[in-house]
Amino acid sequence: MNWYKFTKFGMFSFPSKMDNSNMPAKSSLKGFWSLFLTQFQGAFNDNAFKFIVIFMVLGKAAADEWAPLIGFVFALPFILFSAFAGQLATRFSKRQVAVWTKYAEVLIMILATIGLFFKSDTMLIIVVFLLSTQSAFFGPSKYGLLPELLPEKRLSWGNGIIQFGTTIAIIIGTVLAGILFGIFEDYQYLSGVVLLVFSLIGLNFSLRIDKVEPAVPGHRIVFNPIPELVDRFFMIRKDRPLFLAIIAESTFWLLGALMQFCILFYGKQLELPEAEISYIMGALAGGIGLGCFLAGYLSANKIEYGFVPIGVIGLATSIFLIPIFELNNSISLVICLGAVGFFGGFYLVPLATMIQQRPDPKLKGAVIAFNSTISFVAVALASVIYYICKVYLEWELLEIFMLCGFMTLAIGICILWVLPDSLIRLIGIIVTRTIYRIKIVGRDNIPERGGALFVCNHLSFIDALLLQASTDRPIRFIMYAAYMKKSILGIFARIMKCIPIDSESRPRDLIKSLKVASQAVKEGEVVCIFAEGQITRIGQMLPFRRGYEKIMKEVDAPIIPVHLDGVWGSIFSYSRSKFFFKMPQRIPYRITVSYGEPLPHDAPSNRVRGAVQELGADAWVHRKKYMKPLHRSLVRSFKKHPFRMFAADSKRGNVSCFGALTGLVAIARVLRKEWEGQQMVGILMPPTVAGALVNYAAALSGKVPVNLNYTLSEEALKSCIDQCNIKKVVTSGEFLKQIKLKVPSETILMEELAKSVSIISKMCAIMAGYLLPIVLLERYLGNKKKVSMDDLATVIFSSGSTGSPKGVKLSHYNIASNIQQVGQTFALGKDDRILGILPFFHSFGFTGTLWLPGILGSGAVYHPNPVDGRGIGALISKYNVTFLLATPTFLQIYMRSCTPEQFGSVQFALVGAEKLPERLAASFEDKFGLRPMEGYGTTETSPVVTINTWDYRSAGFRQVGGKRGSIGHPLPGIVARIVDPDNEEPMENSKPGLLLVKGPNVMQGYLGQEEKTAEVLNEGWYTTGDIAAMDEDGFLKITDRLSRFSKIGGEMVPHIKVEEKLHELGDLTEQTFVVTGVPDEKKGERLVVLYQNIEAEVIEVINEKLITTDLPNIWKPRSNLFFKVDTLPYLGTGKLDLKQIKLIAGELAK
Repeated sequence: MNWYKFTKFGMFSFPSKMDNSNMPAKSSLKGFWSLFLTQFQGAFNDNAFKFIVIFMVLGKAAADEWAPLIGFVFALPFILFSAFAGQLATRFSKRQVAVWTKYAEVLIMILATIGLFFKSDTMLIIVVFLLSTQSAFFGPSKYGLLPELLPEKRLSWGNGIIQFGTTIAIIIGTVLAGILFGIFEDYQYLSGVVLLVFSLIGLNFSLRIDKVEPAVPGHRIVFNPIPELVDRFFMIRKDRPLFLAIIAESTFWLLGALMQFCILFYGKQLELPEAEISYIMGALAGGIGLGCFLAGYLSANKIEYGFVPIGVIGLATSIFLIPIFELNNSISLVICLGAVGFFGGFYLVPLATMIQQRPDPKLKGAVIAFNSTISFVAVALASVIYYICKVYLEWELLEIFMLCGFMTLAIGICILWVLPDSLIRLIGIIVTRTIYRIKIVGRDNIPERGGALFVCNHLSFIDALLLQASTDRPIRFIMYAAYMKKSILGIFARIMKCIPIDSESRPRDLIKSLKVASQAVKEGEVVCIFAEGQITRIGQMLPFRRGYEKIMKEVDAPIIPVHLDGVWGSIFSYSRSKFFFKMPQRIPYRITVSYGEPLPHDAPSNRVRGAVQELGADAWVHRKKYMKPLHRSLVRSFKKHPFRMFAADSKRGNVSCFGALTGLVAIARVLRKEWEGQQMVGILMPPTVAGALVNYAAALSGKVPVNLNYTLSEEALKSCIDQCNIKKVVTSGEFLKQIKLKVPSETILMEELAKSVSIISKMCAIMAGYLLPIVLLERYLGNKKKVSMDDLATVIFSSGSTGSPKGVKLSHYNIASNIQQVGQTFALGKDDRILGILPFFHSFGFTGTLWLPGILGSGAVYHPNPVDGRGIGALISKYNVTFLLATPTFLQIYMRSCTPEQFGSVQFALVGAEKLPERLAASFEDKFGLRPMEGYGTTETSPVVTINTWDYRSAGFRQVGGKRGSIGHPLPGIVARIVDPDNEEPMENSKPGLLLVKGPNVMQGYLGQEEKTAEVLNEGWYTTGDIAAMDEDGFLKITDRLSRFSKIGGEMVPHIKVEEKLHELGDLTEQTFVVTGVPDEKKGERLVVLYQNIEAEVIEVINEKLITTDLPNIWKPRSNLFFKVDTLPYLGTGKLDLKQIKLIAGELAK
């Protein structure tokens, strides 16, 4: 059987449908399908006739001599005429050559029918030779026609369709040969008539192929192919992997042809009918087709030679089963030989793909032609081997099967000896299809040949295996020398030719290792360095070390930025503060390996690191498919741990997850009619357990909760309500009395709702919450639409610190991503308690204290009044709060009102909303023994962008999680960029510029304000309006807001810098001064200072000191522009109300 013909040209590839618009004008699908049917008929006829002839000789006494002769004769024309046929296809029109071969086939089949009629063995052998010769001449034209009938982007599709059709044709031809032989018995010439009819049909199809011009009409035909073959041999011999792949593939065809003879005669020995022998051969062919298809699919468009060990082991095992168990019925043989073919496909595909892809494009045709010739030499050699074993050595068929098995094992051992990393790739295949699932992005950015340096982040012990599994190019990893001395890990490291390096070694040894890596890149190898130098223990990307710069200093090769996403949390990472010995959070882990565009060899470190971070931000979108909307994640968490603490407040006390789920279902059920017909629902409640449950109920009911800012004026509040088209607002009568606010809308009071919830309602809520699947629970609560990750989760109105409030649209994807990002950085668990004092209309309150604790399984402790220091201190002490979220203003209050003992359980204090003055941080640390760490975020980023976290320290390790004076490092999946405010050109490290942010947490836009959205969003980048600087380790420092500058005499004066100096001169820890600008006719603007809580005499002293400071004179406010106010105006979020401050300053400075 001519297995070679249907697998020779690589793996199968099938799109869901064909895009006709891509077809060139000169060609059409009609021409391609005509070629397809022509090839289908030819493959069918070849195999059907060959097996009819073989079945005829099986009954002869000298069958053991005739059958190998037929196999030899069938292979011989491909050896003799392939090169000549290729030259004909070059000189003449390929379509014309194809038609000639089809005319020849008709004449040959007439001759075949005559031979069958007279039962002339000699004549039939000649026909087999002629039919094979016709196929040899048709082959080059067939595959040469494809590029002329299809556009380049459809060639893989065309090859796949042709190979698939050929496979089916061979199977049908093989099976039908046995059926025809059985039907016509002594009248086999009728089989010849049937095949002649098919030949005429094939001729008709060939005439319908589109006409094409000759490639090189004047091409000189060389009749002696031997010199050319010799030249090709020595050319290919120089590329050792390619040469060995050709030898390995040819050996497979030798084994296949040898197995073919064994199967035929073994079937006859068992006295099986010819039809059943055909079924067995068809099973073998089908197994090869299925194996090739599956291996091609699993290879994911790369050379996956990790399949070779699978193929070898499966092949040898399946072959040995026949002689060991002496299989003697058609069913067992069909199963066994189907397995032989299946594993043969796994063996064959990576080798065939390597032969196609590895050669230089200019030499590819010559290499494939040489491989074709060598493969048919192997097929012919199989006939000789069978003849020797059966006729001269007089072996039994089962002994020849054993020989095939041992030959397979020998081939496997040789392959593992030559390509030991195929075993590593096999492990990679197993790992990435069980524990992990890999998505590869940007693989086209990897050079097909030549050297390159991969620069990648480092998250786990399995990173190297994941990277190697993502590309077919062998990678040499730079590895910590101590790991290479480990018994098992060292073996794998040596197989992969890892380059040992140790930062603690002598400089000479370190330089030597870097030179080895540099030389490897020069010699065309791919080297990978984990530039952080160690696996991250803090969940953040660490600073990049400069080793890769030394490697590439004198190397003209690209740097390829690489990013691994999704590995953190696996047992091989340091999540939950340990490696290995922990339960995996999920299986499989979905990993994204991203390859960025090549960078020049001398790219600066900040550019390389930024490129890796940006890949991480872009990769996050691939998580979306497997993420769940906020309410679904919350309900899942509540059901999983019903008796875990959900939250507490001073009014309700401790509430379990069981009680929370029951409560939110009961509330949603009661509010179902009230919310009917509304997309967005208003909620005006302080941070309490009740306020949280109303938000959850709204989300579970398919509504968009909008938490209204109760510190706004009635006019501003009405504007928010109108923008969201809110009809009713859920609130508390008691709370409205406290804040003395009139809601400009119909209200639903929680006190009234509570009265309507009966015991029966609660029982129904319990049953619905814990018995109904989430989909039915949503329906039960009135949610008729499936919520996607891109649907709105909330609209949060910006604080309006620099202008009128804008509605920020945040999706489930935005907020869920930010929760995952914070969770990776802090590893919050069931024993953590988060203080929830930030209102839910504040973006950090909504994400960080409303949704994050419940989804991550931590508890929340709510308090409605963030300035009630005594009440908050008591709650922290009572519920052992571990995580404090606050603003600098609130910290000042706690320093006055709380005792160190009350804060004894607090492990981390994260401060945002405003810049944390160093004096305040130091004072807080002096009192509570805990230094508050600064973070940064905006409403538009859901909100967290950067965070300072804990450092990691152990013997030989220190990983910096936070830096004093900085706002921290961007969270995983977020990339920050510092640009010049005027031209948006990137700034160098440590130089201030405008801060841009990109990540999955960036908002969808402003509600109903497309123009303002376009002003701040550009290709995924959000313009924060803040001026910041980034150091070489990636930590950011905010220097000012773009809006908090005054342009005086053409020079930009930062308000925050002036404020810092005033507080320093007054030795003040609390916010006392605020600087703003007012119009000035001469210089454009002038500085005005508002202050509180100090006397005029102190101001005079500060002004005297200010004169002698090193601040530029233009930065120094005039002494007559200092104005005292009763209190500095603040927003409800704890931020200074800059808009009101500017108005007050304008009035006072008149």
